[in-house]
Amino acid sequence: MPRASQLDDLRTSFGEQSVAEEIRRDEVRALFDRIAPRYDLMNDLMSFGTHRLWKRKVISRALHHLQPGEAPIVDLAGGTGDLAIALRAALPGRRIIVTDPSAGMLGVARERAGDALEYLQAAGEDLPLSPASVAMVTLSFGLRNMSDPAQGLREVARVLAPGGHLVLLEFSKPDPWFAPFYGVHARHVIPRLGALVARDQGAYQYLVESIERFPARQDMAREIAAAGLELVEERAFVFGVARMQIAKKPQ
Repeated sequence: MPRASQLDDLRTSFGEQSVAEEIRRDEVRALFDRIAPRYDLMNDLMSFGTHRLWKRKVISRALHHLQPGEAPIVDLAGGTGDLAIALRAALPGRRIIVTDPSAGMLGVARERAGDALEYLQAAGEDLPLSPASVAMVTLSFGLRNMSDPAQGLREVARVLAPGGHLVLLEFSKPDPWFAPFYGVHARHVIPRLGALVARDQGAYQYLVESIERFPARQDMAREIAAAGLELVEERAFVFGVARMQIAKKPQ
């Protein structure tokens, strides 16, 4: 019998370990609490700074698709707030809510942005927000860390107002010719950087393994459609290492 979702593998795995879903949730949350102080520096080192270029493109396309109005923007699994802070700079009058299950990550976001943003500690699968109350959801490198990513997408669809957009940035499967080179970097360089800079090799070993389990582009397009959203735009970065997918909630 086919799986209900291509994302189901992530629900009961912690890297390459098979674990109960509630254990995965607790382990992932504790992991991000630990690495929060060095998270942004590690992102710069792991991606050679290119994640900043990807996020600039995400911001540009998010602004292109954002409809006028007063409904807030939610930066889901917003971590240390880099995307939300960029949105705040571009949209000084708009409510922007950073949500994340990790108190450590939200603490760093609050230190950086103060009262310029709103903060909500919550799991992406169960947001304390009203249906159809949000103009846009941005979700950058956080979907694969949810305990139930498919439910996370359904929750995005629930809180989005009709005509609202999800702007998703996640790791993906690199082009076949580039995959061996990326594999060496991911498997051997990133965990060692984690040990040296974040003093937590295991955390970055998990992150690499979670990326490897994440579905490819076509599978993610089907997951987005299954959640009730219409894919309207996508773009690959660095030969498919990361991918932006933008989807709209039907009117």
